Amino acid sequence: MGSGPAVAMGVASPMTFRPHSPCAAVKPNTRLHRRPGPGRHAVGSCLCGRGPRFRSARRVAARFPPSSWLDGQKGDWGGLEGRAVPRALSPFRCLCPAREQARLKTRVVARDTEAWQRDPTFSGLQRVGGLDVSFVNGESSLACASLVVLSYPELKVVYEDSHMIRLKAPYVSGFLAFREVPFLVELVQRLQEKEPDFMPQVLLVDGNGLLHQRGFGVACHLGVLTDLPCIGVAKKLLQVDGLENNSLHKEKIVLLQAGGDTFPLMGNSGTVLGMALKSHDRSTKPLYVSVGHRISLEVAVRLTHHCCRFRIPEPIRQADIRSREYIRRTLGHPGSQAQRQESFCAPSQHPHLCPAAGRRGFQEELP
Repeated sequence: MGSGPAVAMGVASPMTFRPHSPCAAVKPNTRLHRRPGPGRHAVGSCLCGRGPRFRSARRVAARFPPSSWLDGQKGDWGGLEGRAVPRALSPFRCLCPAREQARLKTRVVARDTEAWQRDPTFSGLQRVGGLDVSFVNGESSLACASLVVLSYPELKVVYEDSHMIRLKAPYVSGFLAFREVPFLVELVQRLQEKEPDFMPQVLLVDGNGLLHQRGFGVACHLGVLTDLPCIGVAKKLLQVDGLENNSLHKEKIVLLQAGGDTFPLMGNSGTVLGMALKSHDRSTKPLYVSVGHRISLEVAVRLTHHCCRFRIPEPIRQADIRSREYIRRTLGHPGSQAQRQESFCAPSQHPHLCPAAGRRGFQEELP
């Protein structure tokens, strides 16, 4: 981490995403189902049958050098030797996102694992984390990733860290985690290294968990990779498994009278994928809460509601506020465009430890 540039460790350059296909294919005229021999490395098989099953790591690295997808990060053969790349984020192990999601999904724990989760008042819970990625207006690849840690139950910011990032992986519906999660994991790892006393006991992320096309959204992906309890909180309904934002759904929303009222999101499969939550008495739009990792749905919904001063849970809301403020500060400094671009891709040098009362000066309003 340090003062180096933000590193994109997601799958990007070596493959071409096909929105109509559940997988990503590369160099289609490659023999399929070849058994790996000496010097060869299994890179995953393409679920639609259009991509290679195995490919020489040396040949792939020659065609797609590490700098093309690691943005200059050191590592021979793209991390196969030298600096190791996490398996979940390496393009050599993740040429098929659907396959990788299925592999990681087996590690999701959809039940309470911590003592504070079994206490009705969440006794023992002291720190709650929130993460968000805010994009620069008019840009699809330039953004700011932010992590904040709040004290609980006071909901005062005690730690924050933001840095500018350049996303290389394209956006494909259902595979958002491969675009954003590597940067969020980096923020959590940086906190663990720099200020371990401020590590959150649970993470809230702007996105879905089990409420997903393949039951493995951003919150699940982040939770599994960090091994922290994680909750997905979405502002819009992801219409999967027969869930629709139709007249019946809107009628159920109208029946939500007070903050804390909920109704289950049950798909055609008969599985409850999440809960619609009226997070604030004055809010007219519900939040869609789903399990990410190491927490039950009932506890996830209760904690999300307890973290809401306004419609959006305070951890996510503060991460959004501070990421947007960081973008304004970063893009607003004087200098040439080249200097601004260099600064844009550099992380903040020192994560900010906030006083007990938290930083002030942000306008408090109900979205």
